[in-house]
Amino acid sequence: MQTNLTPAALSTDPGREAEAILRSCVHCGFCNATCPTYQLLGDELDGPRGRIYLIKQMLEGRAVTRKTQGHLDRCLTCRACETTCPSGVRYARLADIGRELIEAEVTRPWAERALRSALRAVIPHRRRFTPLLRLGQWLRPLLPGAPGRAVPPRRRAAPWPAARHARHMLALDGCVQPAIAPNIDAAAARVLDRLGISLIRARGGGCCGALSQHLAAPAEARDFARRNIDAWWPHIEQGVEAIVVTASGCGTQVKDYGRLLATDAGYASKAHRVAELARDLSEVLADSDLAPLRAAAPARVAFHSPCSLQHGLRLGGVVEDILTRAGFTLTPVADAHLCCGSAGTYSLLQGRLARELRRLKLAALSAGAPAVIATANIGCLTHLAAGSELPVQHWIELLDAG
Repeated sequence: MQTNLTPAALSTDPGREAEAILRSCVHCGFCNATCPTYQLLGDELDGPRGRIYLIKQMLEGRAVTRKTQGHLDRCLTCRACETTCPSGVRYARLADIGRELIEAEVTRPWAERALRSALRAVIPHRRRFTPLLRLGQWLRPLLPGAPGRAVPPRRRAAPWPAARHARHMLALDGCVQPAIAPNIDAAAARVLDRLGISLIRARGGGCCGALSQHLAAPAEARDFARRNIDAWWPHIEQGVEAIVVTASGCGTQVKDYGRLLATDAGYASKAHRVAELARDLSEVLADSDLAPLRAAAPARVAFHSPCSLQHGLRLGGVVEDILTRAGFTLTPVADAHLCCGSAGTYSLLQGRLARELRRLKLAALSAGAPAVIATANIGCLTHLAAGSELPVQHWIELLDAG
């Protein structure tokens, strides 16, 4: 694709990066075939190819409007287009650059600004989010219909095993997962304990920064990354094998720390090392002997592969193989590459589209008559569970229970 970016755009690192990404696009349109919003809306500007042109025009000096902002807002950043693209266009990075630029150019209505600020002020901060969640859970029986279902019921965690093995790995604590589904990381610790690995937690860690990154607050995202690096570094110096992430959306972000902090003289080398050590939980178990984890009474499972797992981390099929080796029967899921509509804060900011994507996803997941739906990301789990008649769990909890 030919470009003619303004001198102002070319004078910045993001502008030069965007130009390289734009020039790799050949405008073939294969991306639209796998774009959930294009399939729902049928608008070229609500598909990757159209959004790429909108960002290109913005960088070339064309006026941007609320309409342009709306088309970028409706992007899920699911990255299915990247999996499909024959030219390797780094669309998600281009979308982040475009969102950052348009936030500076177009003023949102006060209600949108307030909601986005509230999401950034509450969700990534565990000590703020957890009390509000507990209040919602206490009021849940009084909330009718969809509002009540949107509040996840309280879940309990079984005990976390004491560190007793020579092999140690470090866990990402995260932000919302400890409050919504605390048993996920505890289940991961118990499963790894059975495999001879101790999973330990680092005091001071927290949100990975993905929420800020995708709400056009990159400086805030880098601050979260630095905080995690500071919390993890003493353990890294002591020789932990890996940083294990049980939420695939967070794993995608942590594996990008090297790029996020590449120009930070104080953190660049540490961020690169953290990105090297970051592992999705499925990567740890993929090469393990799963004999100790064989299910005694294996269930029929429909696995929802989050976009962050199959398109972001490129680990499609890995969890499915683990569950099959552990004795579970996986039911077929049509259009498994499509997003469920969660996409971080998307389900809160684009509710109508998110609910329609969830309806389609749940229909596909339920078609094979499974006993349970499993997934690998806390956002997907919460979003699907709010509309599902079937139980929805993280896949590691199935292995733990087996």
